[in-house]
Amino acid sequence: MKEEFMKWLEAILPWLLSHGLRIVVILVGAYVLNKIVNKVVEKSIRSAILPANFVSKAAETKREDTLIRIFSGTIKIVIFSIAILMVLSELGLEIGPILAGAGILGLAVGFGGQYLIRDIITGFFMIIENQYRIGDVVNFDGTGGLVEDITLRMTTLRDLDGTVHHIPHGDIKRVANLSKYYARVNLNIRIAYSSNLEHVIAVVNKTGLALAEDPAWKEFIIKPPQFLRVDDFADSAIIIKILGETQPIKQWEVSGEFRKRIKIAFDREGIEIPFPQVVVHQTKTKE
Repeated sequence: MKEEFMKWLEAILPWLLSHGLRIVVILVGAYVLNKIVNKVVEKSIRSAILPANFVSKAAETKREDTLIRIFSGTIKIVIFSIAILMVLSELGLEIGPILAGAGILGLAVGFGGQYLIRDIITGFFMIIENQYRIGDVVNFDGTGGLVEDITLRMTTLRDLDGTVHHIPHGDIKRVANLSKYYARVNLNIRIAYSSNLEHVIAVVNKTGLALAEDPAWKEFIIKPPQFLRVDDFADSAIIIKILGETQPIKQWEVSGEFRKRIKIAFDREGIEIPFPQVVVHQTKTKE
């Protein structure tokens, strides 16, 4: 048994000292090169993205992180693809036929490749134009959610239910970014026709200012929610519009807190929030 092991070791040792050592060097080199390139890409992108007066530091960082993630991921694929081909060569496999076979396969699935190219080109322009970033809340033709990942081919969204949507860039026709630079509190509130409108306006504005001055909320609010206009005369109520500005993605939290506070304020001030009413007339039947 020992003699067989020694023979096997003698046979494999020259291969390990030549090809095996080269494989280790290739894999380690690919890993180190990937790390170095990632650092270079990160430093280059953070230097290349110039600050803008109308863009917050958080928005700039979000865009930089998105670009770094995309370019680093693409370069990683290229580096390790080349490393795998070099390892296969060291294992004695002919790379030429593999590449030729890949070319033939590419021709065979050329029709599907058109969609891949379309996705990549569309994704490239979306990224360059800074339409959205990782961490933004967007809506693609009715599908909305938080952007969790972006590659050159597709974008990954997670909606409020926790469902993950993988959307190829070529299928995106319209992008609605709900969290770029700033967001708005946009509320329509119903009040009774018997309400004193000037009193209502004062209560609304006071409530919005109090919310904006609250230490727990002021960092999220750019402009406090304030009365904008009488938006409509409905069947059973006057509808007033309230508008404010918040930090990105904070509009829902601020809107919810403002609704709570305005209900408390209206109850305290005796301002009625009516609900639709239906009057039913019954006819008396002769017995």
